[in-house]
Amino acid sequence: MKALTFPKSSRLLKSRDYGKVFNDVRVRVPHRHFLILATPNDLGHPRVGLVFAKKNLKHAVQRNRIKRQVRETFRLEQDLPAMDIVVLGRQGLASLDNAKVRNLLQDIWRRLKTKSAQGSLSSPAAASPDGKGTG
Repeated sequence: MKALTFPKSSRLLKSRDYGKVFNDVRVRVPHRHFLILATPNDLGHPRVGLVFAKKNLKHAVQRNRIKRQVRETFRLEQDLPAMDIVVLGRQGLASLDNAKVRNLLQDIWRRLKTKSAQGSLSSPAAASPDGKGTG
């Protein structure tokens, strides 16, 4: 069984790590309160980065509470694919209680696993014959 820790190797730490995900999104998991962007990595394990703007969560205590929930649910997910994942917060998160946030995130991680297993990780050039993406 994998140790239930959250080491630095499980986090996106540098700007270029975030840039890699934003510039080469292979999997998108939209939700009313979250947006998950992901791209495969060569590390053999998933990494997560968090982006929560003051515009959407006004107070630091709100941002920190949501980030804590995201980190905890990510840490407990044992079978995520080897991907760099960025979790973005959207408006309305502040009104949700911790149990609701946890349930939403568990559903989002499940959807991420499903989308990555369905072959959404194929190269963007394979999405259309002219080599351009659809979006």
